[in-house]
Amino acid sequence: MKKRHNLTIKDIARELNVSPSTVSRALKNNPYISRETRKMIQEYARKHKYKPNTLALSLRTKQTNIIGVIVPELANHFFSGVLSGVETVAENNGYTMVVCQSLEDYQKEIKNVQTMIETQVSGVLISQSKNTFKYDHFHELTENNIPVIFFDRICTGIDTEKVVVDDYSGTFTAVEYMIKTGCKRIAFFSAPLNLEISKNRKNGYLDALRKYKLPVDESFIRIADNKRLGYEKAMEILQEPNRPDAFMAMNDYTASGILVAAKQLGLRIPEDVSICGFSNSNISQDTDPMLTTMDQHPIRIGEEAMKLLIDKIENEDNKNRKNKIIKTSLIIRQTTRKLVY
Repeated sequence: MKKRHNLTIKDIARELNVSPSTVSRALKNNPYISRETRKMIQEYARKHKYKPNTLALSLRTKQTNIIGVIVPELANHFFSGVLSGVETVAENNGYTMVVCQSLEDYQKEIKNVQTMIETQVSGVLISQSKNTFKYDHFHELTENNIPVIFFDRICTGIDTEKVVVDDYSGTFTAVEYMIKTGCKRIAFFSAPLNLEISKNRKNGYLDALRKYKLPVDESFIRIADNKRLGYEKAMEILQEPNRPDAFMAMNDYTASGILVAAKQLGLRIPEDVSICGFSNSNISQDTDPMLTTMDQHPIRIGEEAMKLLIDKIENEDNKNRKNKIIKTSLIIRQTTRKLVY
C-alpha cells in the first residue's frame, strides 16, 4: 500500500510560487506578510488539509511553539483573565501554552523558571511573585536565549518589554473621585512596596491628595493585599478617633475585607465610609453593597503580552517594540457616594 504524502510547507511554497518562510509566517498570521498573501496561503492550506509537522518544525527551527506563562496564582480572577487573553492569541498563531504558578513563593518561582528552560519553551510571559527579591533566575532565561515579556508585576532589573496597567492614573482617578464626593480622610491599603505596581499606585494616591491639598496621614497607609489583612487592618484603623472616611484598596479582595469590618462596626456604606477596590473581579459584584472598583482589562493585557512575545520570537531584528500600557476604567457601584454636579 502506497504511503500517503503529507502536504508540507515546501509543497505549498512551490505551488504558490512563494518562499517557504513566507508560507510559514502566513500560516502563523504574521502581520509582516500582506493580508492578500496570508489569505491565499491559508485558504490553500485549508483546502488541501495541511497539518503542520510539529516535531520536524521544532527540530529544524529549535522552536517548540510552546509558550510558558508564570503567574502568582491561577485562582485569582485577574490572572485567569490574563491567561484567557494569552491563550486566544497563542492558539490563533499556532502556539500552545504551559502554565506554572509561583503561589507567591520565591523558591517555587525559581523552580517554575527551571521547568520552562527544561521544556525548551519558545518564550515566557511572567508576572513575578510579590516575595521575589533577586532576579538571577530571570536572567537565566535570557542567557538561554529564551525571549521574556513581563506583565502586571514587572521586573525592572531585566531589559525586556513589559505590559502593565496604568496603575498610577487608575489609583489617582479613583481617589480623586472619592475626594470629589466629599471624602477627606482616605486610607490606602497596599501590597508590599517592593513591587512596582504598589509604588505606582501609592504615588497615584499621594498625588491625588496633594492636588486637593489634603494632608497625608502615614498611619492611613497599611500593607494589606488580601481579604484577611483588609479586614484586620480596617478593624484597627476604623476604631481610632480620627478614622478614615474612605479606603483605596490594592484589590477587590482587600476591599471586601474592609467592607466586612465597616459593616461589623455599624458604619454605613458609603455614607460613613467609601470603599474602592481594584480589578473588577467577580467578588466586586458579589458583595453587599457591590464594590466600586477599577477595571484592569486583564484579557487585553494577556492579548497584548502574547502579541509582543510572538513578535519577539519571530522577528528578532525588530528594534521598535514598545512597552504596552493598558488604561483602567472606573466602575462606580454602591460602595462610594454619588458625584453631585
